[in-house]
Amino acid sequence: MTSTTEDAPSGPTAPGAGAPGRTGLRALLRGSAGIAVAMGVMNVATYAFQMISARLLGPADYGALAPLMALLMVVAVLQLGLQATGARRISADPDHVAQIEGVVLAVTYRAALGLGALMLVLSPVVMVVLRLDSVLPAALLALSAVPLTVMGGQAGILQGERRWLPLGMVYLGMGVPRVLVGTLCLLVSPTETAAMLGVMIAMFVPAVIGYVALRRPREAGSHSEAHTRRPVAREAVTASLALLAFFVLSNADIVVARNVLDDHDAGLYAAGLILTKAVLFLPQFVVVVAFPSMSTVEERRLALLRSLGLVAALGVVATLGAWLLSGLAMVFVGGQEYADVQSRLWLFAVVGTLLAMLQLLVYSVLARRGTRSAYLVWLAVLVLVAAAAATASLSALVLVVIAVDATLFTALLVLSLHRLRDPA
Repeated sequence: MTSTTEDAPSGPTAPGAGAPGRTGLRALLRGSAGIAVAMGVMNVATYAFQMISARLLGPADYGALAPLMALLMVVAVLQLGLQATGARRISADPDHVAQIEGVVLAVTYRAALGLGALMLVLSPVVMVVLRLDSVLPAALLALSAVPLTVMGGQAGILQGERRWLPLGMVYLGMGVPRVLVGTLCLLVSPTETAAMLGVMIAMFVPAVIGYVALRRPREAGSHSEAHTRRPVAREAVTASLALLAFFVLSNADIVVARNVLDDHDAGLYAAGLILTKAVLFLPQFVVVVAFPSMSTVEERRLALLRSLGLVAALGVVATLGAWLLSGLAMVFVGGQEYADVQSRLWLFAVVGTLLAMLQLLVYSVLARRGTRSAYLVWLAVLVLVAAAAATASLSALVLVVIAVDATLFTALLVLSLHRLRDPA
């Protein structure tokens, strides 16, 4: 199908997509301003749901919901891998768009059903590991994984075809229904089960939007052996594993907190992580703008350094704000019921800053199609879990996370600069 706009966005949602035809922020915004707004609304809605949940549930129950939401983010890496695969293949080979769409959707549906079934089988394990009162929240999470994964393949096709309006609607469908339906469920029954029921119902909205956007008939077009199910599935798995490492690292601490801290402190830690995620999402636009340049041989080193500087600056501002205006920050992490964490909020802002810079480094690796750096991230996950398991207090746990993330950031930065020292 003919593209509906002249510029293609590249960003954290589809790192494999082609870079825009014209470089520069102005050209990028002309092609993706609507997507940026939709992603912003999605992130705000997701944050709002966390904040509302923390207030309605209280520390103990929210301490059970937070690791479920963190696990859902980890499960979402398959969705991101499918999206990246679809967007990259359609952008790179538009002559076979009909074939690619059909194969990507076929792989997506199989992957969604397989992942949902696997998560359902593992629901009792999730219940034990996260110390849930029943298996039902874990089962609802498993059901949520099905439409979430389907949405990934649909979004990849829409982004590869540069259909920004329906793609933006998919992103809006990811965020707004969650806060509306999830809050309604919590008002009816303030439990983690009700919250996960709301999340599960809301997850079907973006999948339905994607289905409607892609239901029009297609001309068959030519056939290519490069776009059959096996290579598409292999690429999706490779991309998913690369992203999985970062998501596991950024969410492993809440699972550890649930097991090494008592219910009250685990709830306080979960509330602090609301600020961490806000600081992590704050500079997401930097990745969107910088990714095309990081994909260009001549520009990628300078683009990486400038972007890291901007992310670090935003992180410093957020950290100082959490320190000097901790009372105001408490409004956004659950209120006075979580007052015991107020003096340590700036530490959670530091964690968010480090994760934001690590995310940028990971996408820089994807931009140059590197894969070995992911092994360092997995090593950091193992170190984090082992070191955090030996802690016995909230402060000790957050300091361990900072130390591990800072060490990993230094290692990845040195490795990236070494790899990029020669533009060729």
